[in-house]
Amino acid sequence: MVRSIKNRKKIKRKNKVNKNGEGPSVPSAPAKVWQPGVDKLEEGEELECDPSAYNSLHAFHVGWPCLSFDILRDSLGLIRTEFPHSIYCVAGTQAEKAAWNSIEIFKLTEISGKRRDLLPKVSADNESDMDDDSSSDEDEENEGDGGPRPPILQLRKITHNGCVNRIRSMNQQPHICASWADTGHVQVWDFTSHLNALAESKPEVSTESTTAFSQAPLLKFGGHKDEGYAIDWSPVSLGRLVSGDCKSCIHLWEPTSGTWNVDANPFKGHTASVEDLQWSPTEADVFASCSVDGNIAIWDTRVGKAPAISVKAHNADVNVISWNRLASCMIASGSDDGTFSIRDLRLIKGDSRVAHFEYHKHPITSIEWSPHEASTLAVSSSDNQSTIWDLSLERDEEEEAEFKAKVKENVNAPDDLPPQLLFVHQGQKDLKELHWHPQIPGMLVSTAVDGFNVLMPSNLETTLPPDTNTA
Repeated sequence: MVRSIKNRKKIKRKNKVNKNGEGPSVPSAPAKVWQPGVDKLEEGEELECDPSAYNSLHAFHVGWPCLSFDILRDSLGLIRTEFPHSIYCVAGTQAEKAAWNSIEIFKLTEISGKRRDLLPKVSADNESDMDDDSSSDEDEENEGDGGPRPPILQLRKITHNGCVNRIRSMNQQPHICASWADTGHVQVWDFTSHLNALAESKPEVSTESTTAFSQAPLLKFGGHKDEGYAIDWSPVSLGRLVSGDCKSCIHLWEPTSGTWNVDANPFKGHTASVEDLQWSPTEADVFASCSVDGNIAIWDTRVGKAPAISVKAHNADVNVISWNRLASCMIASGSDDGTFSIRDLRLIKGDSRVAHFEYHKHPITSIEWSPHEASTLAVSSSDNQSTIWDLSLERDEEEEAEFKAKVKENVNAPDDLPPQLLFVHQGQKDLKELHWHPQIPGMLVSTAVDGFNVLMPSNLETTLPPDTNTA
């Protein structure tokens, strides 16, 4: 298990200079694919971000580091594809002192970016036009300082006793959120007033409140015997919640008359800490759990307090799971040994593992299926990488040769990279959690010790349904 954030150090990037304080005086070597954990930097070498790899990339922070956050569904449009974008999120802090913690509700507006083609559109007789168009596009995206416009952050804080281990918003009612505290309490909150205030505020100026609002939760449950990290709202049954703790207990929350009845008799079946929980995307009474004991369990609330099925998923702690909402037979799991696997629940009693990857060499801290592509998922790891995978891909040597011919250069891609690996994002330290935006195809938000990133890889194609509602 990998959880708490220990420091607040930030990554600093330095420009390359020679001994006279000037820039490099020799031509740089041809670009090649950098393999984290494999390649090493020579003295004087530094990694540089290639902006052309992103449709959009922005970094920001809300004060103290956040171990967990969630993206809130909004009313700005079901599927949004045009820049600039706006998003709403809720996050929980990991402050040095318990009394300094808060729940952060923020709106990020004017998220700039643009669409890029995988290959330049060049006519045989007019290459100069392409160069002119390209520079014009860059000028539109960049300000006078040569960088993209930073988004506008507007923030409201609510006092929270203790660090927030995990926080989740209800899918059907995003203003209702549940938080897990390191004090051992699970609380449910109504953030309607704060979201309304953010929605009505003018986005011209960033506002980061220095004072936190004091608000009582709708319900505070202290029935867990220890702190925990696992919590999930049902996407099928309105208001249904499960929470799991480090003593291997899982409690079911049933909504009733504006509050919740929490079953004091827990579900038990794991022999160690419950690390993550996921409700079935199609069945109101079924949820999954994963544990430090290396197992994934499937539970049915109608048939008692023991798991209906339990399988050995990894040889180390299972830190996170994600149930595919577009292909409900698939569940992904990430382990403390850096591996992650995909299982077909239709084969759960036999050999259900249909894919297994050993790319990451440090613990998996977050995993999530794309809400827009059934075969795509994102993974974050303690190796400071966020990766995006498309399980439908297979290596095609003929297609690779054609691509190299079109770009007219040697791509220098390592032969041992998995063909399913679409994208590698670096630059954040000690990654903790990532989420796809449910209404903006291709957008990811991630949190780490040094703050948040919003990114949209340029090579991530999303097939939208016909007559898509855009805003």
